[in-house]
Amino acid sequence: MRHERHFTERQASAALGWVSERLDAMREARGHLLDPAARAAVAESGPTNGGGEPGRVIGEGFLDLRRAAAELDGAGVVVRDLERGLCDFPAIRDGREVYLCWVESEEDEIGYWHELDDGYPGRQPL
Repeated sequence: MRHERHFTERQASAALGWVSERLDAMREARGHLLDPAARAAVAESGPTNGGGEPGRVIGEGFLDLRRAAAELDGAGVVVRDLERGLCDFPAIRDGREVYLCWVESEEDEIGYWHELDDGYPGRQPL
């Protein structure tokens, strides 16, 4: 077994709102990390004062991103593509470990699964 935690379809579907909130937090934090003005200000002033306010924005963005990612990881959710909101939930199906697969743009319940090594192209309806 690759994973310690396994979800039932019901548990994974029930977690989707919580997962979406963390994905949103990660996207927002990533925006702070990639903000061109903040990055330029940090690069320009970083050696003398740590970047001041822009440095704080980037630092907080990093911490927020790390926090949300750690929460998802701690819950056993595997984020595959942050932009699309593609996530896998380890599960046991017919006695073997698989992933329940969800994309944020899909319905508010899990509708697909795939083998551990098949990935998104191997998705099958439940």
